[in-house]
Amino acid sequence: MKHEHQWLVRIVITLSLLLAGALALTLVNPHLPVADARTRVSSTQSVAGNPSSPALQTEPALPRTITVVGEGKVKTKPDIAQINIGIEIVGDSVKDASSQAAETMDAVVATLTAQGVAEEDIQTSGYNIWVERPYGPEGPTGDALYHVNNTVMVTIRDLEKVGTVLDATIEAGANNIYGVTFSVADPSQSMSEAREKAVADAQSKAEELAGLNNVSVGEVISISEVIAPQGYYAGAYRGIPVAEGMGGGGAGPISPGELELAVQLQITYAIE
Repeated sequence: MKHEHQWLVRIVITLSLLLAGALALTLVNPHLPVADARTRVSSTQSVAGNPSSPALQTEPALPRTITVVGEGKVKTKPDIAQINIGIEIVGDSVKDASSQAAETMDAVVATLTAQGVAEEDIQTSGYNIWVERPYGPEGPTGDALYHVNNTVMVTIRDLEKVGTVLDATIEAGANNIYGVTFSVADPSQSMSEAREKAVADAQSKAEELAGLNNVSVGEVISISEVIAPQGYYAGAYRGIPVAEGMGGGGAGPISPGELELAVQLQITYAIE
């Protein structure tokens, strides 16, 4: 009887231990079996210990490229000249000065038209009236003088007549001539040639840089024009200030010379 009692005690203790273990597993994860819980722990440890895991991947590297600026230059002959031609009149009153200035400018414009300059190539570029009041240590020393200045921008399309036109306007009363500038009326063809040279120059520079770094030049990624069209570089003829009273002194020799058009292109190539 005593032996049977000990056996029953052992069974109760064993069952109690089994129930306690099951309860402990339920508290750890009431929804997953033990094998699944272990799997979750193992997966978490794998992500933390593996830097190549998708959760920890770094951003992709930037594309490898070469960027250069190519320059193309084309020399060409100018075919138009633009000149500021003006008159300045001084009078004792605004009315007298402005009236005389209008009469003189009418004579200048008529002369330009007679020389073959089209009306649309004559444009007013400035008109000013200002007063000069002489002062001394004790105040005004004389009557006020009124200055009237009227200037037109003139485009001359026959360059052989530039000197003749200026001489004629001086005879008509012009006493301010400045800002003679030469250019090309339609630079599109020269621009195309300059761009072609700029592309070739950029390709040459890119290949040189690639060779220095033991790589090859790939396809073009992007192209942008750095300098706006009509980038002429030429020493413009800087005016002939003609003082009042010089009359037919003449404009002197004027040479249009040669212009240089420059274009810059920024080009990015892929590295192979």
